[in-house]
Amino acid sequence: MMWAVRRASSSFKKQVFMTGGSRVCYATLEISSQRLKGHRDGLKGASNVISHSPLTFGGFQITSHGFPRLFTESRSFSSQAGTKSSEDEDSNSDDGFSELESSTATEAIQEANKIGESVSEHELSEEDIDSGDVEAPQELELSDTETENSKRKSPRKRVSSALFNAIVAAPALSVGKIMDKWVEGNDVTLAVVSAAMLDLRKRRMYGKALQLSEWLESKKQLTFTDKDYASRTDLIAKVRGLKKAEDYIGMIPKSFRGEVIYRTLLANCVAECDVKKSEQIFNKMKDLELPLTCFACNQLLLLYKRTDKKKIADVLLLMEKENVKPSLFTYKTLIDAKGQINDISGMEQIVETMKAEGIEPDIHIKSILAKYYVSGGLNEKAENVLKEMEGGDIEENRWVCRILLPLYAALGRADEVDRIWHVCGSNPRLDECVAAVEAWGKLHNIEEAEEVFDKMAAKWPTLSSKHYSVLLRVYANHKMLSKGKDLVKRMADSGCRIGPLTWDALVRLYVEAGEVEKADSILHKATEKSRMRPMINSYLVIMEQYSKRGDVHNTEKIFHRMKQAGYVSRISQYQCLIQAYVTAKAPCYGIADRMKADNVFPNKGLANMLAQVDAFKKNAVSDLLD
Repeated sequence: MMWAVRRASSSFKKQVFMTGGSRVCYATLEISSQRLKGHRDGLKGASNVISHSPLTFGGFQITSHGFPRLFTESRSFSSQAGTKSSEDEDSNSDDGFSELESSTATEAIQEANKIGESVSEHELSEEDIDSGDVEAPQELELSDTETENSKRKSPRKRVSSALFNAIVAAPALSVGKIMDKWVEGNDVTLAVVSAAMLDLRKRRMYGKALQLSEWLESKKQLTFTDKDYASRTDLIAKVRGLKKAEDYIGMIPKSFRGEVIYRTLLANCVAECDVKKSEQIFNKMKDLELPLTCFACNQLLLLYKRTDKKKIADVLLLMEKENVKPSLFTYKTLIDAKGQINDISGMEQIVETMKAEGIEPDIHIKSILAKYYVSGGLNEKAENVLKEMEGGDIEENRWVCRILLPLYAALGRADEVDRIWHVCGSNPRLDECVAAVEAWGKLHNIEEAEEVFDKMAAKWPTLSSKHYSVLLRVYANHKMLSKGKDLVKRMADSGCRIGPLTWDALVRLYVEAGEVEKADSILHKATEKSRMRPMINSYLVIMEQYSKRGDVHNTEKIFHRMKQAGYVSRISQYQCLIQAYVTAKAPCYGIADRMKADNVFPNKGLANMLAQVDAFKKNAVSDLLD
């Protein structure tokens, strides 16, 4: 079975090289978190960093070159789609923890502590990140889960917990002070704590969630298990950074320092796209002889899907050798990776492999297929998949409407968007309204988009910045600067807290209007006045504009600010930076050393660019003068 998966994925090594840079795509999916089981333990052998030396595992080697023949088989490829670097997308980030489904108190506390990633969408359909505690919007993709969300007819509604409401009602107070008051008249039970923690995580209030966890331990209100320590590790990584999280692991009692702890740290390293650190943690898990789980392998697949698709084949070979059974998430990642390089036949082959193993594509996989069929110009195939997603009765399967609306819009099918919206229109749900605004915006029907937004604002008076940002992006895409400014003023008047989503939309609004310096100024002021970290795309959009102008000074400035914000330098950032020097026809001193320090190694395209900015390159004239 793994042989079939590897065969379907065998073109990654050659195909990815043709694309230059890779982009990170985010599915518009909502997947709940579920623990995965490993299939093999007893990992032995010396530690090796995956990226620059052979990956050793259990006594065999997987080198970066010379794969078995079925890895390097050549096959015909479809034309390469243009790639666009987007990290939050790198975006579209729905990260944090997905809404969990458990009903009992015990299940709730267990689920609240599970570590998983969630899907980031390309156009940023994330959980509300406006809370003042947000340290940074994470860039995690696709939850690693076996749960078949497609079986669920509609999202379950939950009422916010009383403890959570008490915490958010006093934002100026520390959680410790709130809890000291709370215990005077309320019991602190597992159910109460788990519900509050879940609400805090859902809203990305990681700082408050961390304070709650620390208070519970300091007051001995909770006997910590490995899942609780893993939850704390995750929160520290999100709020204080990877280094502090790793330091905390050293303080956890040795008996609790198991696979779940390290995979939590691994997931956060992958979320930061920190290749070197991710590989170090993965190899440390091997050195500690922790079981090799599908979750850990899927983390590497996520990492390499973003940073170096050639290494995906290495991970699949490792899974085969160690008898690690691929999960539904494994297939989703491979399908998405194939779609990103426009290898439609390879994508379809992976789907056939799934079916042969008795695993049917769920709604979310179908939406990924439809998205890439659209981008590949295969409209008929896309429509067939969308009709399949609708099922026999769209009224019966109404929960898929929010997924269908933007996909039909991408096809240019205004009639289908109108039909699906009429299913929701009499009593729309919030996520359906958001999807409809986005869909009408894609179809350039601004009046319809505004009408849906007004309907949404009337029904839900306290909209968050996430909801405003959808319409703001529509204005940005259509260079409607005046309307965008009015909408931001409307946000402020409504008391809506402005955060990274709004900053990103504002940056795009001004960049599209040609006011790059104004966009730069807005982003700089936002970072000075807030503890929240801007989305990486906000930096990249500005940096790309400076780079196109050959404005080396400002391109370097934005590059430096991204580093200050904690973003790991990747090949796409260096491509943008070096392009500024190329355009300016200026030498770039020391760039190779800078890249090496950041663990970034050039592909063929970047190597050609480096040659153009080499300060010491020789030519015919310089040889004569020498």
